[in-house]
Amino acid sequence: MTTPLDLPDGLSDWQQAPRVRVLNDRSLAANGRYVLCWLQQALRAYDNPAIDAAIRLGNALRLPVLVYHGVREDYPYASDRLHRFILGASIDLAEGCRLRGLACVQHIDRAERREKGLVYRLGADAAAIVLEDQPTFVARWQSQRVAARVEVPVFAVNAACLVPPAIIGPDVQSRTAFLRIHEPARAAWAVWDQEVPHVEPYAEHLPFTADTFGHDDLDTLIGRLDIDHSLPVTSMHPAGRTAAEERLARLVADVLPGYASVRNDATRADGASGLSPYLHFGVLGPREVMAAVNGSVAGAQHKRKFADELLGWREWFHHQARHLDVPERYDRIAGWARQTLAGHTADPRPDHETLADMLKGETRDETWNACQRQFLAEGWMHNNLRMYWCKRIIAMTPSPEAAWTTACYLNDRLSLDGRDPSTYGNIAAMFAGSPADRERPIYGRVATRSDGSTRHRDGGDAWLAGAASRPVPMVSVPTVAPVDPYLTGETTIKLDPLSA
Repeated sequence: MTTPLDLPDGLSDWQQAPRVRVLNDRSLAANGRYVLCWLQQALRAYDNPAIDAAIRLGNALRLPVLVYHGVREDYPYASDRLHRFILGASIDLAEGCRLRGLACVQHIDRAERREKGLVYRLGADAAAIVLEDQPTFVARWQSQRVAARVEVPVFAVNAACLVPPAIIGPDVQSRTAFLRIHEPARAAWAVWDQEVPHVEPYAEHLPFTADTFGHDDLDTLIGRLDIDHSLPVTSMHPAGRTAAEERLARLVADVLPGYASVRNDATRADGASGLSPYLHFGVLGPREVMAAVNGSVAGAQHKRKFADELLGWREWFHHQARHLDVPERYDRIAGWARQTLAGHTADPRPDHETLADMLKGETRDETWNACQRQFLAEGWMHNNLRMYWCKRIIAMTPSPEAAWTTACYLNDRLSLDGRDPSTYGNIAAMFAGSPADRERPIYGRVATRSDGSTRHRDGGDAWLAGAASRPVPMVSVPTVAPVDPYLTGETTIKLDPLSA
């Protein structure tokens, strides 16, 4: 039972701040022991608006902030690859919190350590809960469910975007209109004041025994979990804050100086930043990335193009996802595109492939195999390859709905930046975009895409042949249609056929 408690002086407008959404109508608990900051994806201790918001509220209430991060075994597509990346980031999150004077507690769900309802149990001792405002996948519905069930206020804070989505407003329907508002707002939101806790770290009672683990413990621990062990950790994107900082330094030194010229060339090692996994799991934030970009000696055109990709596209996709009921669902596709694709569902599909061959990158399309094997080997795919990869899936599957589900399944299971507003937005763009000049079989007025932008590079043929034959893990093939258990109704279309 909570006692109504007005927000303290200085915070009367806090819950109306552009980064903050109030998810329920509860009152602050007068007997709360702490402000609970529950993180799911914003796994960084610094430049984290969710943590800073929790500290500000805690200071006003004269309460410590307790940061909590937990990982379950049963989230969709749980694997060695995803668990290792998440837990590596979590270790560094906890250490960063300690250095900031905050307590951070963690839990890894496993057979010998089942702890049900930890967020609710921690929330029972909290004055309020601060969490991150994520518009897709598990984080979205979990936040909504917790807010509906707890007896304390829940504040969702956007930690993924440089410009808070609320600045844009719900009525913006085009990227052009989005940029008219977003671009002028960037300078004001590119700097921040980091909050300093005024209360000693929480060190009292917890409703569970927190886990303690380090980087050296993870391989053994993950090996005992009931998750997908056929998808291994990738060395191309190591977990943790140090790896993220090294990637950011590489961006400034090696990628940014030629970015506008080479970003579409998948054959070049310096053609992409490779930051998307670290942005997806919040190991890096966009303000920190843009500070490094703006402080670099790269030419202005390269900085502008990188900003367009990181802010103009990534945050546009976040805006879209925020205003969709289910951003992962096929019906987000523009109506004209769904109509023209539906009109060609019965067309012969001579390039049809089985899910097993697609999953393993063993189709008849060498370029598509090169794309897919980058997913398998690296847990990431160059953006120029992603466009060809996704367009071709429409012709390789029995229906546009199956194509959408297949693309989301492969992306979400294999990629470290899957399950994200940006990757769902990119997939959606490949199913629609600008209408083609004429009707084509299977695609209707949806534009197709060739592999010329890669194959016609110097050495492009050889690069594709090598990428299509690179060794990859022997991932397990599902024996039943992959269905996301967190989506309901007709949001997931059965994949067909499932195996060779």
